[in-house]
Amino acid sequence: MNDMTPPTREEREAKLQGMGCKRKRVEDVRFTQGRGQYVDDLKLPGMLFGDFVRSTYAHARIKKIDASAALALPGVKAVLTAADLKPLNLHYMPTLAGDVQAVLADEKVLFQGQEVAFVVAEDRYIAADAMELVEVEYEELPPLVDPFQAMAEDAPLLREDIKDKTEGAHGPRKHHNHIFEWTIGDKTGTDAAFEKADVTIKEMLSYHRTHPSPLETCQCVASMDKIRGELTLWGTFQAPHVIRTVASMLAGIPEHKVHVIAPDIGGGFGNKVGAYPGYICSVVASIVLGVPVKWVEDRMENLSATSFARDYHMTTELAATKDGTITGMRVHVLADHGAFDACADPSKWPAGFMNICTGSYDIPVAHLAVDGVYTNKAPGGVAYRCSFRVTEAVYAIERAIEILAQKLGMDSAELRMKNFIKAEQFPYNSALGWEYDSGDYHTAMKKALDAVGYDALRAEQREKRAAFERGETREIMGIGLSFFTEIVGAGPTRNCDILGIGMFDSAEIRIHPTGGVIARMGTKSQGQGHETTYAQIIATELGIPADDIMIEEGNTDTAPYGLGTYGSRSTPVAGAATAVAARKIKAKAQMIAAHMLEVHHDDVEWDIDGFRVKGLPEKRKAMKEIVWAAYNQPPPNMEPGLEAVSYYDPPNMTYPFGAYVCVMDIDVDTGVYKVRRFYALDDCGTRINPMIIEGQVHGGLTEAFAVAMGQEIRYDEQGNVMGASFMDFFLPTAVETPVWETDHTVTPSPHHPIGAKGVGESPHVGGVPCFSNAVNDAFAFLGSTHIQMPHDHWRIWKAARALGA
Repeated sequence: MNDMTPPTREEREAKLQGMGCKRKRVEDVRFTQGRGQYVDDLKLPGMLFGDFVRSTYAHARIKKIDASAALALPGVKAVLTAADLKPLNLHYMPTLAGDVQAVLADEKVLFQGQEVAFVVAEDRYIAADAMELVEVEYEELPPLVDPFQAMAEDAPLLREDIKDKTEGAHGPRKHHNHIFEWTIGDKTGTDAAFEKADVTIKEMLSYHRTHPSPLETCQCVASMDKIRGELTLWGTFQAPHVIRTVASMLAGIPEHKVHVIAPDIGGGFGNKVGAYPGYICSVVASIVLGVPVKWVEDRMENLSATSFARDYHMTTELAATKDGTITGMRVHVLADHGAFDACADPSKWPAGFMNICTGSYDIPVAHLAVDGVYTNKAPGGVAYRCSFRVTEAVYAIERAIEILAQKLGMDSAELRMKNFIKAEQFPYNSALGWEYDSGDYHTAMKKALDAVGYDALRAEQREKRAAFERGETREIMGIGLSFFTEIVGAGPTRNCDILGIGMFDSAEIRIHPTGGVIARMGTKSQGQGHETTYAQIIATELGIPADDIMIEEGNTDTAPYGLGTYGSRSTPVAGAATAVAARKIKAKAQMIAAHMLEVHHDDVEWDIDGFRVKGLPEKRKAMKEIVWAAYNQPPPNMEPGLEAVSYYDPPNMTYPFGAYVCVMDIDVDTGVYKVRRFYALDDCGTRINPMIIEGQVHGGLTEAFAVAMGQEIRYDEQGNVMGASFMDFFLPTAVETPVWETDHTVTPSPHHPIGAKGVGESPHVGGVPCFSNAVNDAFAFLGSTHIQMPHDHWRIWKAARALGA
């Protein structure tokens, strides 16, 4: 009897392993067994290896390049310089920000580590030896390192290639080292709010230069088939289709003859979105030499020369009434872009989504101005685990809230609760132009405060401060709060594009006769678990077990055109495309099911893994039966098969949010800190896989901890990179990393097909200000207003000394 009992509803749902299920990552089988396939694993017949001769100076004129000794070394096949690329018009390449970047330095170098020559040899060791034999004669020039001096009257001219251009990609240039000025908001209304305010605060909040430092560095293999006229490019690409378009535009090869493949990628974090000189030089070398050419950068090259993150200096002001109601916000940003503006931002947004800087608060009027400048540093400005400058924006508002609370003598949690956007105000139009989709900030904040016992922590802090003042302890306690609203899911093509291509995304789903599914996406995972979670979306939508669904990404020959994975856009955009494509299939399956059940299609309804007749649940057809019928007995005049493609252009961004609390103890005599507790509550809308969400939060918080507490790319006055190895660049291990407590609320996005918002970058966005607020809160009772990041032991100790502790 038990064998004949039909499975229960719960058993059928469990078999699917659909949305909401803690399904184990299917990718991990190959990764944990060392079976991943990375770019450097690729070995092709006759393949050569390329490596760069890089500048030792931050700013210098190139007087002469002599490659004769290198070319004489056995095994060296070519040495490319800008002189070789000029006839091909490839010595400069366009950036995603509307600037141009030197592929190989032309006439002068603009940052230490800039690419000067590309050596191609039979193996990497010969290439490395040959690099040392290339003689470059330099005339050193005065370096410009400080962005605050970039537009000084006597500042050195950096970009001689555009010295006569008075207009940039985003408007007039004020100075030869000026890139753009971008403003948004009501300046007149904001100025009036500050004039009327009872209380104002103003603080320079610097978010230092850092680097994503993925486990795998940037690399590629280019192979030109001269007979077929086709170029194949394997690489660490977060956006393979964009790279294909760029490669076609630069090389002049028709796009249908450019094949771009991104195999397994060992982390991206924004570092692998744009195009690098290594890609261009490998392609040129392969075209010239007629054999495949591989380029793999080493760790020092990755940290010193590939795209950086942050380097935003934000003068942030808030205006408020005496009771703590915020009445206005004013921000000016000085943005250090390095030698070239190579930010990976949507075309119309030179400062990314910095205008989310009003955060989670109902601020009636605001104004933002951003000035971008050139310096003698590596170019970039990637969205390091955030959506286009959102982490800088959140840092600005969350530090400003703490400073305002301190000036008002008000608890910062109370100040936040007083100014939060209310649940009934959604959809909410911010003062700087965004329409927040949904949120319940008060509930999330209250849950977080209750979870950590906030009132008891504040009481303990008061006791510790009193003991410190009595000389009974040298340890102080900080309680850091942050509440963030992120903006992800770029994005609607009406306001988001890259190189003129709208930032939609895509999915193609094909069901085979026996019920197996292959789905191809325009995104590319670098560790997010796409092969697991996309299958769960399809499983729920189509009633086919996730284990019967295979996900493919990263091959431009098979995947529909998509804009890639970064900025937490996979679930908000490609996840939506997946659901929409599945629903197209489901609509056709409903017609087939009705035909099989001999009823009108309006008389059947979906039932977990198939369709049933309304009111007669015993009359049903499972999805696998319907699929088989689609290939051998479809209804009259219906095409056989079940497949669909969706290009999803989102109507709006999505707005995940969260409430974080950090409790930290600091020894003022050593600057040594201990993170006693870190609680992170995230609301990412509908949760597809809670286990993967938790892993994403753990990873994002670890990177936030690194950035806030020591991770920095520093330069000395001569423009020498001071953090170009892991000896000098803080990468926390399991020893340093705190224990993370995770929690959640669920506020679905009303416009997203499954209500999901994205989560991968939220913990980084909210984590950095939370750590910084904990450090600053610890020192607030000693009269400190703001201590700049990063908060390593040395800087914390110096701050304690400066405050007389």
